[in-house]
Amino acid sequence: MSSKLKVLQVIPKMGYGGAETGCYDLAHYLSENNCYSYIVTSGGELLKFVNQKKVKLIKLPVHSKNPILMLFNSIALIFIILFHDISIVHARSRAPAWSCLIATKITRRKFVTTFHGTYNFKNLIKKFYNSVMVRSNLVIAGSNFIFSHIKINYSKYLNLQKKFLVIFRGINVDYFDPSTTLEAEENDLLSSWGLNRDKKLILMPGRLAAWKGHELFIDALNLVNKELGHKAFYAVILGSNQGRDVYAKKIKRLCEQYRLTAQLKFVDHCKNMPLAYKISDLVVSASTEPEAFGRVVIEAQSMEKPIIASDIGGSNETIINNETGFLFESSNSVSLSKKIVQVLNLDESRLKSMGIEGRKNVIKKFNVEKMCFSTYSEYKKLLN
Repeated sequence: MSSKLKVLQVIPKMGYGGAETGCYDLAHYLSENNCYSYIVTSGGELLKFVNQKKVKLIKLPVHSKNPILMLFNSIALIFIILFHDISIVHARSRAPAWSCLIATKITRRKFVTTFHGTYNFKNLIKKFYNSVMVRSNLVIAGSNFIFSHIKINYSKYLNLQKKFLVIFRGINVDYFDPSTTLEAEENDLLSSWGLNRDKKLILMPGRLAAWKGHELFIDALNLVNKELGHKAFYAVILGSNQGRDVYAKKIKRLCEQYRLTAQLKFVDHCKNMPLAYKISDLVVSASTEPEAFGRVVIEAQSMEKPIIASDIGGSNETIINNETGFLFESSNSVSLSKKIVQVLNLDESRLKSMGIEGRKNVIKKFNVEKMCFSTYSEYKKLLN
């Protein structure tokens, strides 16, 4: 094989989620560090931003869970690995990981997986299907929470001779930088959302899924209104329903029931997330199930905004409670409402110091450069 490192990342679709942005960031980092970088995917909106002079894109139906297509993908990956003389194959999801496992066994190349979520299972068949993510030469967990989850649930599949470690996910702190937005842009975004600066703005980003805690958030806003008086704030739920029309209607009805329609806006998408954070005074992550990592929590801190998050999953690792943000009792709307009232009543100097500490926390622990460097270092160790 060539002495130059050649890495092939395989991911179902290149959307805007944490796994996808991590794949994107690492692909370009490798290219900029004298490596050959490849991505195999079925498509996705993020592809238009990939620099194809640096990263080679190959399209295959790796999003499919159809066994026939998965076998086809294995054969195609074998040819790709041999043709491009790939050194390492890195899978970021279960269906493509099975294809990668077969291809790397046949070609005798190193296989890496990143365990991005808890991958729920209700039976042994589903658990076996999930177990492909720990059948690689190097298993990467995105947080200590995920590391513990793997050890508890997949210990019988773990090979002690293979490496298993935590590499925290990271974000681009130069992109999520509060100093890069312009006041005119901020005013334009507020105007497009039908808001102004006469009240504080609470932002809850994230796709519309029941476990993300939108009902809990709306319940909490109702309690805040009861304590601080009606119409004490604006709030924005920012995220697409991704086809969950019934759930979207349900939470909008709840909003109407609490007479929050004049205060609470639903926004499907925002192309400039740093700007969305910048115009907000408070960010909330109300997940009722553990986040594997919780990108919103990191992005808010990087933008020097106070963050309130559930005290479960990755949030316990990414927030320094009462210093860079606040944790509330998971699934408890009263606890969340009290934290919201607390933050809304904080003075500007306290908010500013919390914001500064939050950004320091992200730069130190959750910078994308740190994530990419750690992964690249592990690749080299694996080959050596």
